[in-house]
Amino acid sequence: MSETKPRPPGDEAPPFRLQGRPLMRTRLPSTMSLIVFEAVARHLSFTRAGIELSLSQTAVSHQIRKMEEMLGVKLFDRTGNNVKLTDVAAEYLQTVRQSLVSLSAATDRAAESNNENVLTIQCLGTFAIKRLIPTLPRFRAQYPAIALKLMTVQSFQPFGPHGFDVGIWHGDGDWPALNAQKIGEEEIFPVCSAALRDAERLRSPADLAGKTIIRTVSTILSDEWPFWLDHAGISEIAFGLEFTSDYLVTSMQAATDGLGIALGRSTVVADDLRSGRLVAPFALRAPSKAAYYLVSPPGAAKLRKTQLFRDWFLEQLAD
Repeated sequence: MSETKPRPPGDEAPPFRLQGRPLMRTRLPSTMSLIVFEAVARHLSFTRAGIELSLSQTAVSHQIRKMEEMLGVKLFDRTGNNVKLTDVAAEYLQTVRQSLVSLSAATDRAAESNNENVLTIQCLGTFAIKRLIPTLPRFRAQYPAIALKLMTVQSFQPFGPHGFDVGIWHGDGDWPALNAQKIGEEEIFPVCSAALRDAERLRSPADLAGKTIIRTVSTILSDEWPFWLDHAGISEIAFGLEFTSDYLVTSMQAATDGLGIALGRSTVVADDLRSGRLVAPFALRAPSKAAYYLVSPPGAAKLRKTQLFRDWFLEQLAD
C-alpha cells in the first residue's frame, strides 16, 4: 500500500471545479461596474453615463463588457445611438439599485456613527409630519452645531442593525435590544371632518351605525376600532362601508377630506383638532394599548447629541 505524503505548509489542494470554475466561487462585479451599469440603464446612454461619472465612453463600455463576460449574458442591445436594456438586465437592475442604495446608506451611517455633529433620527411617518418636524426649527436654533438627518419609516427592526441615534417608534415598548422611554400615554377616539359630522348627524357613538369608517392596518399600528367600540359599549354595532389604509397619515387625510370616520390618536391629531381640519364628534376617549417611545441603541444612547435631543424633545412635548 502506498503512503500519502503530507503536503508542505501553504500547498493547499485546489478547489473542486465544475465546468472550469471553482465549485464555490462567488460571482460579484466590482462596485464601479455596478455603478456604471446603473447609470447606463438610467440614461440609456453610454455617453451620458460617462459624463455623469466623469469617465470616457471607452471606460464605460469596458465596465459593461466586463460585467457581461462575468455574467455570460448580454445587458444592453445597441442599435446605432439607441441603447435598450435586455430582459435579464431589466430584472437585474432592480436588485443592483437596491444594493447600491443600501450600501450608500450603510456607508453614511458608518461614517457618521461617532460624529457628534450629525444626529440621525428614525421616525414613523405620521409622527414625523404631525409632531416632530414642526418642532425641529426650535432644536436647530438651540443647537445650531448639530446637523439633523431624518429617516422616515413605516416599519422597524427591533433586533437591528440600527442605523440611527434616536428613533420614535410605536408599540408596547418591549424592545430588549434598545433603550426605550415612553413619550406619554395615548388615547384613541373617532375623528372626521366637520362637514361629515354635520351631514351624518353624529351626536353619540350609536350614530356610527351604517356609517363609513376608515381603518388603519399596518405592520406597526393595529386596528383598535373594536377596542374603542367595546369601551363605548356598542361592540355589536354594524358599520356601512369601510375605507382601509396602510398608513396612519393617509387615514387622517382621508378623514380630513370627508371619506369617512377614522380612529384618531391623541399624540398626532392635536393640531388637526385645534385648526378645525378634524373634529371629534364624541367626547368619549379610550386609552390605547400602545404608545410612542423614544428609542436608542445602547451605544448611541450614551452620546451627548442623543441625550441633548432626548431631553429637549421631552421638554417640548411637556409644554
